[in-house]
Amino acid sequence: MKTRVQLYAVCFAILLGGLAAASPAQQPQPQPSNNSASTDLKNAGHDTKEAAQATGRKVKHGTKKALHSTSSGAKKVWHKTKSTTTGAVNGAKQGAEEPASTPPASTPPSATPAPQQ
Repeated sequence: MKTRVQLYAVCFAILLGGLAAASPAQQPQPQPSNNSASTDLKNAGHDTKEAAQATGRKVKHGTKKALHSTSSGAKKVWHKTKSTTTGAVNGAKQGAEEPASTPPASTPPSATPAPQQ
């Protein structure tokens, strides 16, 4: 029985030794020095640059969108005005060529009675 316990102890020791060898060594990782003032200023400058570029892109997109909307709206108004003006001119020409066939409507008698003599 003693040999069996010793066999288990040796197997256990080999197993633990193998696991210890397979695991990565716990060495401290060097931390980047981000605590310096110059690094903070550089990072702030880069962030400001990126923000300004993003804002510029959005302004450019908004300007293009507004230009397109204004242009298409102006064209729409121009087309509507053109057809309305053409219709008015044609109607005036037609009215000038053909005299009115019906006499103007007579004015209704006044509501006040005529003076008596």
